[in-house]
Amino acid sequence: MADTKSILLVGVGGQGTILASKLLTIGLMEKGYDVKMSEIHGMAQRGGSVSSQVRYGAEVQSPVIELGDADILVSFEKMEALRWLEYLKPSGSVVVNDAQIDSTPILTGEASYPQDVIEEIEKAGVPVTVLDATAAALALGNPKVMNVILLGATVKSMALTDIDWEAIVRENVPAKLADLNVEALRTGMGLVQ
Repeated sequence: MADTKSILLVGVGGQGTILASKLLTIGLMEKGYDVKMSEIHGMAQRGGSVSSQVRYGAEVQSPVIELGDADILVSFEKMEALRWLEYLKPSGSVVVNDAQIDSTPILTGEASYPQDVIEEIEKAGVPVTVLDATAAALALGNPKVMNVILLGATVKSMALTDIDWEAIVRENVPAKLADLNVEALRTGMGLVQ
């Protein structure tokens, strides 16, 4: 088993960030890794920031990812990627869904959403994979599978494709949505080179 790896998943309440991290955790545990997961909901039910930290390896002491320690930052909303970027290692990478969800201050006119978020992320000098997982989910017929598309992208980005993710998805989503979620997983893996 390799050294401890850290995956930081961030998004906005209601995007399925926690489900994606739980599926990731289950798969890593089934592979035999020691896995620790931590989640922060914030004002999740009101569209607030959500983060989930998944750390895995031969022996993991803590579920907490320190500043500058994440191997990959997976963002379900682009502003959240910018907000959490300082947690990424200099050798890390970013997978970001090119989606904009306006916060309450933006909706009320107290603040404005920056127009150059992706460019700001790219200034960090790390590999950035920008995906339109939301459009891909809509193309599959259900915007709610965007999280599983990003799970697929994460799995591919972290070279974790030797785990039976399709079985894990089938076992952990409602049976009537299993085929759709497996297709979303495959879609996400196909979006990453």
